[in-house]
Amino acid sequence: MNLNRMYGLFLRHFYLIKGSLPRVLDLIYWPTIQIILWGFISKFFSLYSNYYNDTLGIILTCAILYDILFRSSISFNMLFLEEIWSRNFTNLFIAPLKISEIIVSLIFTALIRTLIGLVPAIILTSPLFGVSILHLGLPLLLLFISLYLFGITLGLFVSAGLLRFGPSFENIAWSSLFLLAPLGCIYYPIDILPNFFQIIAKGLPLVYIFDEARNILINNFVDYKNLNKAFILNLIYLSIGIGLFYLSFLKARIKGTLINMGE
Repeated sequence: MNLNRMYGLFLRHFYLIKGSLPRVLDLIYWPTIQIILWGFISKFFSLYSNYYNDTLGIILTCAILYDILFRSSISFNMLFLEEIWSRNFTNLFIAPLKISEIIVSLIFTALIRTLIGLVPAIILTSPLFGVSILHLGLPLLLLFISLYLFGITLGLFVSAGLLRFGPSFENIAWSSLFLLAPLGCIYYPIDILPNFFQIIAKGLPLVYIFDEARNILINNFVDYKNLNKAFILNLIYLSIGIGLFYLSFLKARIKGTLINMGE
């Protein structure tokens, strides 16, 4: 891998974000609105529900963790879509950039986009609702990495679909996370799901990530078995995602659809 080429692609997207105020506002606006909205919803539940001892803290913390997943996946998709919309994807290979270098560069640039969107929202939760995600302690870093890996994996799946089927696959980028949300057991334990859906849900790292987040907040105890299961599943899905991306690129190159890829 060539660090200069990867750094060059990173700078391309970084300056694209830096030079556009609407892009920065878009990154900040949606997570901030979502966290505030869920904050008031959680406050309502805290007044009328005894399911959790600290309903506001648990629901709002899970909402923030889910937004880490959402932002990382969408950020990766948006960076890839930027190349398609501008008809610049094929130009990247003039550099020449390898597929692996493109993936690594997009992963780190997506991290910057994710942090830009989340940090202001996280900061606002403490003065507005008296809740801080930092109460999770050191395990928060492991939860963040695990959610980010799964978000990037979903981004790779969607990007592979874009390579294979073109921009018509674009809507999947926005719907994939909402499809997985009920099975991810973000705000409730897996026992709530019917038995058939529990079997499917146990194959997702999200179940173990959010179960562990609630466990830490309720019991003040870290069960590393949940974190280990989540990381193992993440590595499996990430490997599949990378392989699918390479395969989709190869198919698109054979069919000659790369040249015509764009809006």
